[in-house]
Amino acid sequence: MSEARAEILNRIALALDGVPSAVASMPGAERPQEVPRAYRADSEVATGSAQALEILVDRLVDYRAVVHRAASECDIAGVVAEVLSDAGSLVYPDGLDPAWLSKLPASVVTHEDSLTAPLGVMELDAIDAVLTACRVAVADTGTIILDGQPDQGRRAITLVPDTHVCVVYAQQVVHLLPQAITQLALHPTRPQTWIAGPSATSDIELNRVEGVHGPRNLHVIIVGG
Repeated sequence: MSEARAEILNRIALALDGVPSAVASMPGAERPQEVPRAYRADSEVATGSAQALEILVDRLVDYRAVVHRAASECDIAGVVAEVLSDAGSLVYPDGLDPAWLSKLPASVVTHEDSLTAPLGVMELDAIDAVLTACRVAVADTGTIILDGQPDQGRRAITLVPDTHVCVVYAQQVVHLLPQAITQLALHPTRPQTWIAGPSATSDIELNRVEGVHGPRNLHVIIVGG
């Protein structure tokens, strides 16, 4: 094994917080070092509180997302129908609560997507919008995180359609990022999608371009709170 390859493998092992036996036995192999984690892990802002929601809304609006409110779970379908009134088609994951679709206009053609019957990329590209739930939202950073559960679906369905409508319950809104990480760490193998506003990037002249890597439009429906 070349010295360069051994060095690369060693660094990968360190990054993975473990040293595979083949690498550990090599001369000069380093043991993982403990990472200091002295950052703030808890917050005085309660999860799902009015203050947490206010911070989240402020960040989402700053990222050019459109925020909607549903007073209770019974109001979700009405808000979804209003948001998607101009959409011609919609894709949703097979684990989504069907009640959320119950008030959609008849003009909206719906498509169900699942792991066993996934839509192709070209099919998704022809669909206007996607509706999902989420795993957790971080008020401090305005980040919404999906972890691939049945009501959130495959990553592809939230990356290809041009509009993403995401339902966030108030009790899913934590204040700080470490609080979200603690929840996500309970299921470390789930695929995660982190969303902070509509997809956007900037060129060398800092001209903002939206929709390059994902939906150009993000609508967030906050339920309760």
